[in-house]
This record gives sequence, C-alpha cells and structure tokens, in this order.
Amino acid sequence: MKITGVRTHILEAALSQSFGSSRAWYDTRAAMLVEIETDQGIVGWGECYGPARMTAAVVDGVVPWLIGKDPLFTESLWQLIYAGLRDHGQKGVVIQGLSGIDIALWDIKGKHFGVPVQQLLGGAQRPELIAYATGLLRRKADDPMRYLGEEAAGYVAEGFSAVKLKIGFGVEEDAAATRAVREAIGPTVKLMVDANQAYDSVAAIRLGRMIEQHDISWFEEPVPPEDIAGYRAVKAALSIPIAGGECEFTRFGFRDLFVSRALDIAQPDTCAAGGLSECKKIADMAEAFGVRYNPHVWGTGIAIAASLQLLAVLPPHTPLSLTAVAPMLEFDRTEYPIRQAILTAPLEHTRGIVPVPAGPGLGIEIDRKALARFAAQ
Repeated sequence: MKITGVRTHILEAALSQSFGSSRAWYDTRAAMLVEIETDQGIVGWGECYGPARMTAAVVDGVVPWLIGKDPLFTESLWQLIYAGLRDHGQKGVVIQGLSGIDIALWDIKGKHFGVPVQQLLGGAQRPELIAYATGLLRRKADDPMRYLGEEAAGYVAEGFSAVKLKIGFGVEEDAAATRAVREAIGPTVKLMVDANQAYDSVAAIRLGRMIEQHDISWFEEPVPPEDIAGYRAVKAALSIPIAGGECEFTRFGFRDLFVSRALDIAQPDTCAAGGLSECKKIADMAEAFGVRYNPHVWGTGIAIAASLQLLAVLPPHTPLSLTAVAPMLEFDRTEYPIRQAILTAPLEHTRGIVPVPAGPGLGIEIDRKALARFAAQ
C-alpha cells in the first residue's frame, strides 16, 4: 500500500455567544483536519490541535516526504518527519502538524487490518470511559457566581460525575467561583480547576490554599509551561494534585517534566504532543514515573475518537485491584458547531460515560458535506 495524497481541511464556525478563558475571548472556533489517501482506496483522518492555518502549512510542507510511502510504517514515518524538522520544530506547530499525520496513519492501519486502533495498540482494558465535563467558561454578561453554578448543576443532572471550572480571573474571584460551583454540585462530584497558565507560583499557591477546602481533584496549568520550577513549588505547597502538559510536546519534553517531578497528572493532547505513536510512549513513561495520565481533549470528533482509542488501552492510574482508578476522558461541553457535525454518527455520552468506538481505525466516519459547510474562506 502506498500514500497517494494528503489533504488539509481548515474549518471555522462562528459562535452564538462569546466565551472566555483566562487568556482570551473567543467568538469563533476552528479546526484543521488531515486526510491521507492510499492506492488501495483506504482513507485516514487525523486532526491537529493549534492554529489551523499554521498547522496546515506544516502538513502541506511535508507532503512530498509522504507520497509513495507505505502508510503502515507509522513509526518510521514519524521519525522521518521529526528528524527532518528537528532543527526547526522540536515543539509547537511542527509537532502539532506531525500529530495529525500520525493519527491519520493509524486510522489507515486499523482500516487496513479491519480492527480498531485500540487493538493495534495492545488491546482494550475498558470498553468505555468515564468523562468529565469541561465548560464553565466566562460570559460577557450576567453574574458568574450565578451562571457558573447553574451550568455546573446542569452537567451533574446530565449524569457527569466530574466537572472542570475555568479559573484565572483573579485569586479572590476564583476562590468565590470555586466555592459557588462546589455548593452547586454537592460534595460527591469531582471538581477540577484550570487556570490556563494565568498565575505565577506565588499567586497559584495563595489561590490553592484558599480552595483546598473544596476537595479539588486537580489544579491544572497553575503557571506557564516554561516555569518548571514554579510547577514544583506549587506542587510542594499544596495537597491538591497538580496537572499540566497540554502545551508540552513529545516524550523528550515530558521526560523533563517527569524527571523534575513537576506534575501529578500529565495531560498531553493527542493532536498536539506527537499523535498516537508518541502519546502511547508518553503514557508508558508516565506510568514508570508514577504520574497519572489524563489527556487534554479540545477538538472535533476526530480528536475525541483518537483519545478514546488510546485511553482504552492504558493501565489504571493505581495498581490493579478491585478499586483501581482508571483515566478519564475530557469531554468539552462548550459551544463548538464543528465538533460532532463532521461525524456521520456523533460520539456522545450517556450519563457521563462515553463508549470507545469499535469500528476499524478510529471507528468513525466523516461527513464530507459538513467539511464543505464549515470550510474556511
């Protein structure tokens, strides 16, 4: 089998209402999908996390390296691209572009052998994943102490057993928002907070001490990703587990985080950190260092499917036992018109549980009419 074509699809959709995290307000959302064609008629799909036009340029730039190659050689093709661009992109958009290519190659491999990717990665340990609801971002109107609690209670009513609150809007306001959400969801639902790199270690520690009483399951990205010493300081000062890594890349970047003991929970994005090939290695390394692995997922149904295929095969966080703790799937509940529309059958939850697709490859089919509808101008 040979690769005969590689196409990039830049998609964009306007939001009905702007939302904000600690770093920016958003009124549109975009996606960049990778389509790889073969001479046997098998087509694979991948997705790149990151700025869509920049990751598309990366993928388009390496197309000549892929044409004529055997798509089943996922490891050698990963090494070919990484080595070819090592001088210019050990992190960032180059690796994000490589990630989308790698995911598409695994989709082809699964379809070629007629099995889901999970089987090729070693076999599933679980047929479904507990999902946590990511939402609880800011709006430009109304009182956040009211609408955040209402939104969180709505997720619990849907059946989610864990929710994640976006913070990073000032220590006192974050502490108040955390208290409001905890009161809204009750004492048994897991609550995580995500600062999106909003603080230095001094402020993060102060905030962490103010919210420890609310039984926080993890404090995500308390400081910028470059500040490994800051991560270590926050981790040492708080009883709350510290999570991060959505802005880290490849096993080499995560090696430094693990050796530094900077994290309790690693969060590589499968569509950014190097694809399925690399994220399986990162997960294996995390297990060796005793670090939990819960990936960042902020994309379309392709990103969800790829994350599910990998999560299905990972061991539990804790040693095998009757009460072993399994990894969780991040399930974005914010407005994103593209997310499920590109799939012929959406990947949805039932009472906070998401099944792992069992079809060949990623286990999904793409709706080409949706690609045309959301194509960026």
